[in-house]
Amino acid sequence: MRTFLDQGYTHFTGVPCSLLKGMFRILDAPDFPGRYLPAPREDTAVGVASGLTLAGKKSLVLMQNSGLGYSLNVLTSFTLIYDVHLPLVVSWRGHDGNDAVEHDVIGRELTSLLDVFDLPWTVLDNRAPERSAEEFLGLHDGGRRTAVLIVKEGV
Repeated sequence: MRTFLDQGYTHFTGVPCSLLKGMFRILDAPDFPGRYLPAPREDTAVGVASGLTLAGKKSLVLMQNSGLGYSLNVLTSFTLIYDVHLPLVVSWRGHDGNDAVEHDVIGRELTSLLDVFDLPWTVLDNRAPERSAEEFLGLHDGGRRTAVLIVKEGV
């Protein structure tokens, strides 16, 4: 989270996922210097972050890959066509076929889905999380692209 805070991100929203529990634990901490706005669904989180971005805030969305499906309509009918680009941290449930069955399809097809929607992505390297976060923010290109940081394992 330090890399995001150091880059001026002040607002964080999303729906918790066990693979992202470490990040959500930081967001929930009383001394966290940013603002965490919990969302009931991932598409709502995208809407909240979009509003914050339009208001001049730097916001980041965290979601489970199954929630990316909920968000595709908001992404394609609003954020991508009106250039309200967001950084998305997305967990990769089901990538190895060793998860709950409802994650198998999206897990198997996540990167292909991101490619179809021309969303640049990188996978978090848990051995070098700061470098991964910087690479991800480079793909976000100062807000000119909606980019995705994929998290395979718990952080």
